[in-house]
Amino acid sequence: MEVVLRKYGNSTVLALPPAVLKELGFKAGQSMTLDCTPDGRITLAPRRRHRLVDLIAQCDPKAPPPADLALWDNARPAGQEAW
Repeated sequence: MEVVLRKYGNSTVLALPPAVLKELGFKAGQSMTLDCTPDGRITLAPRRRHRLVDLIAQCDPKAPPPADLALWDNARPAGQEAW
């Protein structure tokens, strides 16, 4: 399918035909990620929402704490913080 880039204010836009949107399950106003490959291709994908349970599953509970955490733990108040 051939499409045409169009000027829209200071931006250039690409209109996706309704049939393509329906086939891909995309909707107007949906957040997307846009990437370019080294060979000049463009990839467009729905923005993936992170779920806390998935992020926690990636954590290693046996990993040592970061080296600079001790600095934070021993930091003195610099202003009117309530400790």
